[in-house]
Amino acid sequence: MTEPIANSANEATLSPLACVTGVFYRPTRVFESLTRRPSWWLPFLLSVLVIYGFYFTVTAKVGWNQVYQNNLRLAPKQAQQLESLQPEQRASAEKFGALAIQYTFLGMPLLFLLFTAIEAAVLLGTMNFVFGGRATFWKVYAVAWYAGLPGLIKFLLSILALLVGLDPESLQINNPAGTNLAYYLSPTDTPKAFYALATQVDATMLWTLVLLGIGVSIVAGTKRSSGLTAVFAWWIVIVLLSVGSAVAFS
Repeated sequence: MTEPIANSANEATLSPLACVTGVFYRPTRVFESLTRRPSWWLPFLLSVLVIYGFYFTVTAKVGWNQVYQNNLRLAPKQAQQLESLQPEQRASAEKFGALAIQYTFLGMPLLFLLFTAIEAAVLLGTMNFVFGGRATFWKVYAVAWYAGLPGLIKFLLSILALLVGLDPESLQINNPAGTNLAYYLSPTDTPKAFYALATQVDATMLWTLVLLGIGVSIVAGTKRSSGLTAVFAWWIVIVLLSVGSAVAFS
C-alpha cells in the first residue's frame, strides 16, 4: 500500500524561503509543500552564491596556480609527465591546467542545472516504473534541489577555514572540508580504492541522500522505504564506479 500525499486544501503551501529553512528540521512538510508548488529557484540561487563565494575566496586566499599545484601532489603520474617536458611546455601545461580548474568552477552553476536534471530524470524513472509511483519531473527536480542544500555546508566550512588562515597548500579543491574520512588521510599513502570510498562516505552527502529518499517517496506517493531504497541503490552504483575508476587509473 502506498502512502498518501498530503494535499489537503487546508495545508498551507510553504514559501521558498520557508522550504529552505524547513528542509533542515521539518523536511516532510517541505516536500509535501513541493507536491503542490514545485519551486526550485531559491536553492539554485543559494548554490550560485555559495559556489561563487568559494570561488572568490580561493582566488584571493590561494590562487588557482596553487590549486593546480596542490592537485599535482595528489597525482604523481601526472606530475612525472610534467617533469619530462621542456620548461616552456611545462609552464604552458601548468597554466592551462590552472585555467581549466578555474573555469570549471565558474561554470559550476550550469553543471549543477545539468546534473540535477539527470538526477531527477533517473529517480523519476526509478520511482514511477520500479516502485509504481506517480511523480512528475519538476516535483522530483525541486526535491533534488532542496535535498542538496546540506552539500553547501562543505563549501561554507571551506570558506571559513580559508578566511581564518588555512594553509593554501593544504586546500583540496575536490574535497575542501573535513566532512569525510578521506580529508584526514594522505592521498598518496592511502590505497586508492579506500581513499575513493572514504571520499564518497561524506556526512553532508549522507544527509542529502536521506532527504532525497524522503522527498521522492512523498512526491511519488510511495512508501518511505521505496524512496530510500531507490536513492541509496543509485548511490552505491556511483560509489562502486568511483572506486573502480580510482583503481583503474591509479
